[in-house]
Amino acid sequence: MYGAELAQVYDQSYRGRGKDYTAEAAGVLDLVRDRRGEPASLLDIACGTGAHLRAFAGACAHVEGLELSADMLAVAKAELPGVPLHQGDMRDFRLDGRFDAVTCMFSSIGHMADQAELDAAVRSMATHLTADGVLVIEPWWFPERFLPGYVAGDVVRVGERTISRVSHSTLDGGASRVEVHYTVAEPAGIRSFVDVHRITLFGRAAYESAFTSAGCAVEYVEGGPSGRGLFVGTAA
Repeated sequence: MYGAELAQVYDQSYRGRGKDYTAEAAGVLDLVRDRRGEPASLLDIACGTGAHLRAFAGACAHVEGLELSADMLAVAKAELPGVPLHQGDMRDFRLDGRFDAVTCMFSSIGHMADQAELDAAVRSMATHLTADGVLVIEPWWFPERFLPGYVAGDVVRVGERTISRVSHSTLDGGASRVEVHYTVAEPAGIRSFVDVHRITLFGRAAYESAFTSAGCAVEYVEGGPSGRGLFVGTAA
């Protein structure tokens, strides 16, 4: 679970590394438009600090977000005043509205532990679609594409704050274990954080089965924001 400061450091680190949330959101919206026309409403699941949601808000008349972490949600609320943001679990949430598009970015779906949880999450998302709505999910790596022992590292500067981020990924049964170390240096001193994630390595067929079980026709689009592709479902 994120602490309040780690949530802020997480956001600053990815922005400083050059993650283009605006371009990623534009690409997702293009996929939605190709399948149902201009969306008037959008729900972003696992919205985190609201980086993608901010970009979606510039293109849709009405947007909302759902996030499990209270610390992430606090950052998002500060950045997106007036946008309805809900704390909830993607596996079992119920909102009043229905949306032309539902999105789940940054491979957050990989935090589902098994097929049952994956099915439940996709079903919950699909339930919130309008009759011609589109569901877009960015998956984690497929098992055959995962690289055990992969190491990544970056240093970014945000104002007077310098953030170093080093990660190491290993195989843990049918999942990946990603250990991330942050060191933050600023005039007040130096602090370190460790963030560990266990992210399931679902195969393509597992995702497609979840969409089908939720009543959606599904396509897999190669590429995507991080090279892991995108699953695009349309309400049947």
